[in-house]
Amino acid sequence: MGRYRKKPVEIEAMQWDGTAAGATPIIDWILSHGSTANYTCSNSDRCREYNGDTPHWISIRTLEGTMRVGLDDWVIRGVQGEFYPCRDDVFAATYEAVDA
Repeated sequence: MGRYRKKPVEIEAMQWDGTAAGATPIIDWILSHGSTANYTCSNSDRCREYNGDTPHWISIRTLEGTMRVGLDDWVIRGVQGEFYPCRDDVFAATYEAVDA
């Protein structure tokens, strides 16, 4: 059995704060690259801010199908332009900020 190391790769990413306002720039970013995303809220009067008791999420189309982005998740644009969600703890363990 061989051992392997993940190649260093730079990606673009945005973190969702769980609010409707915070969903807008993420969705705009995804749409601007020709992918599909939308925001869903079960009670639009209660989704202006994250309150923990009203289900809402961002849905994005990924290579594996439609996936949901939850509170504090990151949306990543991969090396081939694909988008996918990543939990905050996984993102923190896998990525570090780079100088622009």
